Amino acid sequence: MKFLSRFAYEIIFSILGFWAGYAYWYYIGCASGQCAITARWYTSSVYGVIIGFLAGQMLSEYLRKRKKNAEE
Repeated sequence: MKFLSRFAYEIIFSILGFWAGYAYWYYIGCASGQCAITARWYTSSVYGVIIGFLAGQMLSEYLRKRKKNAEE
């Protein structure tokens, strides 16, 4: 349970990033198949997970520092 509470933002943002990457492939994508990222659904989704994880990590770190400064 500590794992989920510690990495909640990273997990949530990774899931959102997966769906955002998939939606980007589905609605916009690359019709010719020449695009490295958007030509296949799984590459677009993996990039979405990576970006989502990094965004969640930045938010988590920001909130952790803000909470620490408020306690001081």
